[in-house]
Amino acid sequence: MPEGDTVLQTAGRLHTALADRTLTRCDLRVPRFATADLTGRKVLGAVARGKHLLTRVEGGLTLHSHLRMDGAWRVYATGERWRGGPAHQIRAVLGNTEHTAVGYRLPVLELLRTRDEEKAVGHLGPDLLGPDWDAATALRNLLADPGRPLGEALLDQRNLAGIGNVYQAELCFLARATPWLPIGGLPAPTAARLVTTARQLLEANRDRPVRTTTAPAHRAPGSAPKERLWVYGRTGRPCLRCGTPVRTADQNGRPAYWCPRCQSGPTP
Repeated sequence: MPEGDTVLQTAGRLHTALADRTLTRCDLRVPRFATADLTGRKVLGAVARGKHLLTRVEGGLTLHSHLRMDGAWRVYATGERWRGGPAHQIRAVLGNTEHTAVGYRLPVLELLRTRDEEKAVGHLGPDLLGPDWDAATALRNLLADPGRPLGEALLDQRNLAGIGNVYQAELCFLARATPWLPIGGLPAPTAARLVTTARQLLEANRDRPVRTTTAPAHRAPGSAPKERLWVYGRTGRPCLRCGTPVRTADQNGRPAYWCPRCQSGPTP
């Protein structure tokens, strides 16, 4: 699931493969930009902003992409076979003499002036993994609508940027609150700790190949990826803290996970 940590890792791979090299291939397979040609331009770098990717090219241009639920950028050595999915899912190809970056299933892909990047990402709250991170601002944003369900507030990128379904579920569990609890119902120390914990979790996973939110004491050696999460993706399986089967239900079109014993608050 592409979340802030995944997007940061993707930006790093794109930067390593493309930065300071001249593009010899450019293919943007979306109607609006199908005729755009960036070949001959040097890539200046690739950065993450929340769950958005900004690939900057000389001449004052930025290729803005968003992975949403299942998008991905794959990097291949020149001549290597592409394995990210069928050809009809490819939305972008950027290549130089050494590497080719291929964007699969990208729901958002646009070419804009670098000076206009704020039009794409200016609405975002503090980035959990970015230089603009500000815990106090993030907490104020979250509590601005105290009646809003906790799960919804965490997923709103205008409050703080980088949280997706996985971290939303794990943060609710660690706060011992269901995703439907009005955020204003959290005790003040718990709300403040929630923001701090969010930052700690993403920082801990920014370089990990397998996302992990549980402590080693709760994991078996060689455990599967889902055993490394408290509740996300564990429907019907025992809670790693108390053994109660984890439950799931829809929340605004997304699955929400919780432990009925460890987490307090309203449920569907």
